[in-house]
Amino acid sequence: MIDKLDFLLALAQERHFGRAADLCGVTQPTLSAGIRALENDLGVLLVNRGSRFIGFTAEGERVLEWARRIVGDARAMRQEVHALRHGLAGHLRIACVPTALSLLPALTTPYRTRHPAVRITILSRTSADILGMLDNLEIDAGVTYVDNEPVGKVRVLPLYREHYRLITAANGPFSDRDSVGWADLGDAPLCLLTPDMQNRRIVERMLRQAGIEPRPQLESNSIMVLVAHIRTGQWCAILPERLAETVGSGGELKTVAVTGPAMVPTIGLVVPSREPMLPLTAALVGEARRIAEDGAA
Repeated sequence: MIDKLDFLLALAQERHFGRAADLCGVTQPTLSAGIRALENDLGVLLVNRGSRFIGFTAEGERVLEWARRIVGDARAMRQEVHALRHGLAGHLRIACVPTALSLLPALTTPYRTRHPAVRITILSRTSADILGMLDNLEIDAGVTYVDNEPVGKVRVLPLYREHYRLITAANGPFSDRDSVGWADLGDAPLCLLTPDMQNRRIVERMLRQAGIEPRPQLESNSIMVLVAHIRTGQWCAILPERLAETVGSGGELKTVAVTGPAMVPTIGLVVPSREPMLPLTAALVGEARRIAEDGAA
C-alpha cells in the first residue's frame, strides 16, 4: 500500500497525473492504476477526474492526511533501522526563505562533519511554500519566519531575531550617512523582494508605520538581482542585517543602520510535528539547538 500512498502524495504535490508519474518514476497508466486500486481497497472515490486532474474528494483529502502520517512513519522506520547499523545516510531536504539563506552554512557545515554520508539539498522558497512542502513531505525541514504569520501544525525552534539595514553602493543613495530613519525612505529608489515574500510584507508594514506608502521602483524574487542593481549606485534595498552584511562585505556596498520603531521577527527551524521524527531531521534539530543555545546564529 505504501507505493500507492506515495502516488497519492505525488499527485497532491504536482496536481497533474503526468508530472506525478514522472516524480514517482513510473508511467502515467501505472500511477493511475495504483490510485484506482487504492480507491477500490478503501471503497471510496479519492480523486475527481475529468480530462485532467480536478482535485481530491472530501474522502481523498482525509486519506491524504493519513498518507502523510503512514508514509512519514515508513520513512522514519527505514532511516532509523539503517542508522542503527550504518550511521546516518540518505538525503536531507531543506527549504529556506531567501533572506535567511546566509544562516544555513552554520547548520549544514557541522551537520556534514558529523554525518558525511548524508546528501543535502537546499531550496529557496517563500514562507507559504515551505509550509506546504512540509505538509506534503516534499522537504524534511524549513527555515522561515515563525512569529509574524501563522505557521500551522509544525514544530518550531527559534534561531535568531531579524534586524534591518539599508544596503547601498559605496557611492549610492544614503551612502554618506551612518543611519537613516524609516520615514526618510519615502523617495528612496528602493528595490525590494516580490510581494509573495514575507520579508517584503514585513518591510512594507514598517514603512507604513512610519507614514510611508511603499513604492519600490524594482522588485524581484532573487536576492542576487537586487544586489546587482544596488551595485550600479542607482538603487538601494532594505534587507535583514545578517544578509546585508554578507552581501555587502566586499567593499563595493555599504550597509546603513535603519533607526526608529521596527518589528523584530524571529527566524526559526520548522519541522513536521510528528513522532517519531525522521533521524535525518532529528540530527538537524540538534544542530539548530546548538546554534540557538550558543548564540552563534
